[in-house]
Amino acid sequence: MKFCVTYQHASNTAESPVRIVEQATKREVRWINRYLDLQYVRRLAGKTLRTYAHHLLHFVRWWESVHHTGDVAEGDLAESTLLDYVRFQSSQQPRPSGSTINDRVAIADRALRNEFPDAPCQIARGFHHAFLSRKPMGLGRPRLAMSRLRVKAPKRNVVPLSVDEVARFWSSFRTARDLAIVGLMLLQGLRSAEVLALNEDDLLLSEAQIRVRGKGSKLRFLPLAPETIQLLDHYRRLERPNPCTSALFVSLKGRARGARMSPAGLRSLFRYHRQTTGVTLANPHRFRHTFASDMVRAGVSLPALMQLMGHADIQTTLLYVQVTPQEVYLQYARAVAQHIRPLPVISL
Repeated sequence: MKFCVTYQHASNTAESPVRIVEQATKREVRWINRYLDLQYVRRLAGKTLRTYAHHLLHFVRWWESVHHTGDVAEGDLAESTLLDYVRFQSSQQPRPSGSTINDRVAIADRALRNEFPDAPCQIARGFHHAFLSRKPMGLGRPRLAMSRLRVKAPKRNVVPLSVDEVARFWSSFRTARDLAIVGLMLLQGLRSAEVLALNEDDLLLSEAQIRVRGKGSKLRFLPLAPETIQLLDHYRRLERPNPCTSALFVSLKGRARGARMSPAGLRSLFRYHRQTTGVTLANPHRFRHTFASDMVRAGVSLPALMQLMGHADIQTTLLYVQVTPQEVYLQYARAVAQHIRPLPVISL
């Protein structure tokens, strides 16, 4: 019995367009699809739904290899169910990353809890040791911390591009459109999906602002740097086709001329310039990380950086903050010079 992810037109507002079915019979795996329907009603992004579906596809394939069926009954579940799933993934070659294993287990746990509220493989039954913990500095909402059944994942460490790497990569572009795209990532910290989703009317150049649709369709208004305004104005006046769609960044030639630039087109653009310049680490997220590092060094506070980058959780912002020992020393010396009063002279 084999399972696969299928995509269908969303004719029903309560039914997810992403489904998991048996390949041969097209019979749905109902307990999984009910969970996907619930997330779809919650208006999760299509990309998130697809990620959940593929995580659950991996789980149901493992379940079928053990139980020879994709159907899950409450009586089949035990407190060791998810632990066995972790052991299975840990024994695979190549072994999935720790974060991948944790994500798969978390999604499978949620889907099983949705289908079987009283099943023994629950957080509530102690299989996960859960408790509420506060955020650093008291910021953000309390989070559910699971200290058991989590594979240790290495700390994420993304190194920003150097000044020389940025200069080399930047100098390889020849069109105003491409320079404006990179400028929005480097000078404003936008995600690649946010850049591609921009429309012409999102630019408020007279107010030096831009309207950005982030994850979860959350809107935020960002200030525009003078250099970014110049790049955008140059692109709009000299290169943007007329007429074209409402999209800000569009294809400049070929049959797709005037149509919104696609993710594949953006990936191809960056791949070409990486090969041309030899800056192998240059990708949209690396530019976003470089922006965050530059902002921290310039003295921008964490709450302000959190708003600039469109993060819902300050823990995510902290991933971008990497302070070298030299920077710690310089900041400490500056603080001592400015704010600590001189000690009184003590006569002996």
